[in-house]
Parts: sequence; structure tokens; C-alpha cells
Amino acid sequence: MHCCTNKLDRLHRAAWVICLWLCAAAASAEGISINKAEARLTEEGYQLSADYDIQLSHTVETALQHGVTLYFISELSINRSRWYWLDTEVIRDEQTAKLSFNALTQQYRITRGSLFQSFSELKDALTVLGHQIAPPVPVALLDKNGGGYFSRLLKKGSDCCSAVAQMRLDVTQLPKPLQVNALTNEDWNLKSEPYRWVLSPDAEKALQP
Repeated sequence: MHCCTNKLDRLHRAAWVICLWLCAAAASAEGISINKAEARLTEEGYQLSADYDIQLSHTVETALQHGVTLYFISELSINRSRWYWLDTEVIRDEQTAKLSFNALTQQYRITRGSLFQSFSELKDALTVLGHQIAPPVPVALLDKNGGGYFSRLLKKGSDCCSAVAQMRLDVTQLPKPLQVNALTNEDWNLKSEPYRWVLSPDAEKALQP
């Protein structure tokens, strides 16, 4: 009998450890991370793009399904390095996308400006929401005084320009009653760490985790 009791105790402890591990794994999956970021040189200039993995916390997903519209801001920028001072931002593309849920039609909607898309599954909506493409950046904007400075440095392998990609949930656009709670509740702190990479001569530098 004593042996059976010990076995049950060990099973209970093992089950408790597994439960804690599963809870920790679920918590760590929440948030925004970057899957891919790249810059490609086209005829029109440098084309920046990024793909984010967005995992809503239970609190945020519940608010969404109860009619709260979520605003996500994604940013792509190019910075030019200066040895004598702080880096300077050459160009920034900031996009705001709204994610909402219609309880009547059971559809999720992504709205960007006057354009919108509807989805029956949240995971599909989040996949599309996590994709950002910035307008092409003319190489002339990166050149010092238009003299081909940037192009010459790239050929020499200089790290003269870098790109940055990041995304966040904008809690300041939540309904007023939620804003105070969102500012102090970690469940609403959904944002990616800024990802930086150096623009290479062929602009094929990309992140592939």
C-alpha cells in the first residue's frame, strides 16, 4: 500500500511539472516575433519587406472576440551610419492595420486604409496581418549629395546603411476603459524586438530563422 502511494505521489508530481511546462510554453509563444526580413534591389530602388509571427494572448484574443478592434503598427526603416555622430534615419515606412471580429458573421477582418480582407480563421488573418512591404526606396536617397557615395561604399563592403523591422500592438488606440489596464498588464504588451541587418551590395540579405 505504501508503494502504491509513493507511485501516485510521483505521478502527481510528474503531472504537475508537465502542466507547468505546458503553461510556460504557451506563455512564451505569445507575442510578436519576426520570421523573415529582407531588402531586394529592384529597378525602382530598395524594396524592404518583413513577415511577423503574431500570437495573441488569451486576454487580447478574448477582447477581440468581444468586439474590441486591435491596431497593429509595423515599421520598416533604413538608417545611414555616420562615424562622427549618431546614425541618421533616411526613410521610414509605417503602416497601421486594424484587426476586428464580426460576431454576426463569425469573420475576422483586416483593414488597411480603404482596403480590407475577411477571414473565417484567426490564424489566417494573423498570417496576412504579419506581412509588410514598404514602397521602394530610391538609391539616390542613400547617396551622399547624389554622388554615388552609398554605392561605392557598398562595393567596398562598408556597413554604411542598415535596415530595421519591427511591429507592435498600439494600446493607445484601444477604447479608453481598456487603455489603463493595457498599459499595466503584460498580456497586452505585444511587440517584436527591432531586427537590424546591414544592406548588402546585392540587397539579398535576409533573416531566415
